[in-house]
Amino acid sequence: MSQEFQATGRRKTSVASVRMSPGTGEIVVNGRSFEEYFRTTVLQSHAIRPLEVANVMKAFDIKVKTTGGGCSGQAGALRLAIARALLEFNPELRPALKAEKLLTRDPRMKERKKPGQPGARKRFQFSKR
Repeated sequence: MSQEFQATGRRKTSVASVRMSPGTGEIVVNGRSFEEYFRTTVLQSHAIRPLEVANVMKAFDIKVKTTGGGCSGQAGALRLAIARALLEFNPELRPALKAEKLLTRDPRMKERKKPGQPGARKRFQFSKR
């Protein structure tokens, strides 16, 4: 069996697990094609940015399982997972990926709703009388 590289990426509440193996550049996300799953070109280019930086666009077949969150969060999770899998493939790519900030886990999460108010920060309307 050919060599396979695995990695996980997270963003907001999304999780993406990636299996990369040398191939023709085919990307399958949750059993669907990459273009079908991430419909906008912005999300597509965001997700595959690590492959562009490493200059291996058509070198790997990538299978992705992603859960939770929305399209944008899943694209961000996939981006981190691909970057981590590339590091597993070739540790010398670290400086290039790090310079593009592709190895940084984005910690921003939705703030929780607090009791006694309608949202995380919003307060009920104040009435003086």
